Amino acid sequence: MIRKSRPAPFSRRRLLAVPAVLTLVLAAACSNSSSGSKGGSGAAPTLTGDCAKYQAYAGHSGTKVTMYASILSPESDSLEKSWAEFSSCTGIKISYEGSNDFESQLQVRVTGGNAPDFAIVPQPGLLAQMVKSGKVVKPPARTVANEDKWSPVWKTYGSVNGTFYAAPMSANMKSLVWYSPKAFKAAGYQVPQTWADLMALSDRIAKAGGGKPWCGGIGSGTATGWPATDWLEEAVLGSYGGDVYDQWVGHQVKFSDPKIISALQTVAGWMQNPAWVNGGFGDVKSIATTTFQDAGTPILSNKCWMLQQASFYQAQWPKGTKIGPDGDIFAFHLPAVNPAVADPVEGGGEFLTAFSNRPEVQAVQNYLSSSDWASSRVKVSTGWVSANQGVDKSLYTDPIDKLSAESLTDPAATFRFDASDLMPAAVGAAQEWKSLTKWFAEGQAIPKVAADIDAAWPQ
Repeated sequence: MIRKSRPAPFSRRRLLAVPAVLTLVLAAACSNSSSGSKGGSGAAPTLTGDCAKYQAYAGHSGTKVTMYASILSPESDSLEKSWAEFSSCTGIKISYEGSNDFESQLQVRVTGGNAPDFAIVPQPGLLAQMVKSGKVVKPPARTVANEDKWSPVWKTYGSVNGTFYAAPMSANMKSLVWYSPKAFKAAGYQVPQTWADLMALSDRIAKAGGGKPWCGGIGSGTATGWPATDWLEEAVLGSYGGDVYDQWVGHQVKFSDPKIISALQTVAGWMQNPAWVNGGFGDVKSIATTTFQDAGTPILSNKCWMLQQASFYQAQWPKGTKIGPDGDIFAFHLPAVNPAVADPVEGGGEFLTAFSNRPEVQAVQNYLSSSDWASSRVKVSTGWVSANQGVDKSLYTDPIDKLSAESLTDPAATFRFDASDLMPAAVGAAQEWKSLTKWFAEGQAIPKVAADIDAAWPQ
């Protein structure tokens, strides 16, 4: 299963070809008196000094838990730093392993009786598969209580058939449009606040003749097509809101439904308009052969003006690019197609899934679902964002992270998880990619695109 919440092969596969087992080796950074409480037996020791804040997790010194995920170095380095003090103070060693083959190997390990204590799962669909195996353990009460700091919809994504299993950890913001503040200022353009404003600006740029208003690319190796699924998801959510979006994810509303056909037409009027795309690369068809990593580069040379891509696209800008409100590059929130939809936000994320309920495992689970841990991770990891509303936003030093966090934690926003990550893999990670690629590459008719995707839905 493809992890579409990050780009491939960069963040998602992290440039490493082999798994690396990273065992935390920590100095005693805090003063504690846990030597008499190995394995959780006896009374919990009293933690002092900087360690006092971990008192609720004490009593398990000398234990170890294992964690498995698709997160590789350098991101896994900051992940381990985020729990280093907790581990040193409590005496619980967290043995982390990242793998390029996480999605397939997790299933092999679980079914083979060799499950890790934890897995960081990036897709609700994969979580459902793991729950179906009967090996996933429900979280303790404190972890459940920690979900009060998240928008309620996040709890549904960590649930299967109404039962909560996995606490959300990270989040990413997909509803962004990248642009050049310097170029906008020089041309006298304003950041659009509505969809009508965005379309009017696109038309104005096209008529000015100084580069196309939009650039785009959906190439991504075996995952080619996934950026186009995001454009459709933005159109569905921004046109009809969360209820229709949810019904579409569950196939109660089919791709051939008039609402989804209308959303496809919205995408066509936007990203298949020959007067508007594909700046710096060619015609509409070139979007299918342009990689998503390269798609935004013409903005820097004024060959195009805007790119719709997620917050993680920040890693694709060349070294030395100044990113910020007055910089070479920044981003704004993609407006709703229908102004009646309150601040639509499409995103992705990861979920902490447990396969054991040993006391030390539950202690780690409680900590990693807390606002305290999310804050710790923010401090050591530029580019990492949490939708946990208990995180102080002043901790974000990166302007894109800050922008993303504001939208992801807004209680008034209409947040929904990436639809293709929620749909069955035969649809969201296969036929939809293929059909939307043909739509751009060959100009396949919208009714045919919709019918082919509907036909792939498992019976």
